[in-house]
Amino acid sequence: MNEKLLQYIWQFQLYNKKELFTTDDKPLQILQHGNYNTNQGPDFLNASIIIDTIKWAGNIELHVYAGDWLKHNHQTDKNYTNVILHVVWNNDVAVNNGIPVFVLKERVAKLLLDKYTNLMQQALQRNCYNFLPVLNQLGWSSWKERLVIERLQRKAGSMLTSLQKNNNSWEEVFWQKIAANFGTKVNSDFFEAIAASIPSTILSKHKNQINQLEALLLGQANLLNADVTDSYARMLKKEYLFLRKKHNLTTLFMQPHFLRMRPANFPTIRLAQLAMLINNSTHLFSKIKEIENIDALKNLFNVTANDYWHYHYSFDEETPHKPKHLGEQMVQNIIINTIIPLIFAYGNYIKDEKYNERALQFLQVLAPEINNITKSWKGFADNKCAFDSQALIELTNNYCSLQKCLQCAVGNKILRS
Repeated sequence: MNEKLLQYIWQFQLYNKKELFTTDDKPLQILQHGNYNTNQGPDFLNASIIIDTIKWAGNIELHVYAGDWLKHNHQTDKNYTNVILHVVWNNDVAVNNGIPVFVLKERVAKLLLDKYTNLMQQALQRNCYNFLPVLNQLGWSSWKERLVIERLQRKAGSMLTSLQKNNNSWEEVFWQKIAANFGTKVNSDFFEAIAASIPSTILSKHKNQINQLEALLLGQANLLNADVTDSYARMLKKEYLFLRKKHNLTTLFMQPHFLRMRPANFPTIRLAQLAMLINNSTHLFSKIKEIENIDALKNLFNVTANDYWHYHYSFDEETPHKPKHLGEQMVQNIIINTIIPLIFAYGNYIKDEKYNERALQFLQVLAPEINNITKSWKGFADNKCAFDSQALIELTNNYCSLQKCLQCAVGNKILRS
């Protein structure tokens, strides 16, 4: 037994409620179990009970052991002065605080405890696999929608924090987040730092000169510091030194990662593609927030790095001709992980649900993500679109991996069936 399970049992009343008595043999009636409290203080607020013939209103505290009341120093905490009932699993010691005690241990079905133990201890990667399917189609659809919204809300929170740091400029937030996405998982933080060091207002002054855009991005990424012999790299370096001084750019003392990375994802290529995206567009976020068609959205990211990169993945090493397109998979990744959360965050910010609805609609028409997480659910859950895959990723990372089965609709159904 643990406190989370004990709270769950109390919240959903999964115990025998017939002929209740406190530990001093007084008859007990539970009129209101109280509201589960996720903040500081007692576990359940605004409860009401009758002991003997006296009605009490107040809060209820739960512990696995009665002695935990003393161990947690509740006796000196003013938040616990209005506790009317102490619910425990094991009545190990007499606390003598004048608060009635009610013991749950003998009133909970062994079957429920066994199910919970199985969920927590199974060796399978997803603890509930042996029980699936347990939700009907409506229940599973509702749970997926909640998972997707939770995921979008969390990402939107990050966007809104960035908005505050950038003086409420959505274009600046967009620029930094899109740059982070171009960095992929390995270089995401560094690419975002590069973007933050070059305000979009500076980039807009040079947007018609692709070599100047590349010089700014590659220079701030410390990729033009070496003694390169390539004439194009030397030209970019000269351009960068001039622009750095002109715009008083802050030097970043970091280096991008290249190791164990596919050449198509090299920082040089991604930064060159990012430069071309800037070169091709004006006020990109303003355009994106008005687009309602997914194909039109994808088309905005139909970019190819300039001709030099057709023959290079890095400086001084010429390779066979291959245009460096921003591939379909990368475009989808950008839309799912940056554009859709940004649209959702914008909808929250201006309180216009049409943007939230559009974000969800985009997920429903995009192809599903195929990765280790979504593959692990094959045969147990559908993965027909990005809405499904985002739900499965959220479920895995923030419920299954953390063993939060008591907060999961699947775990709830298993335990309460």
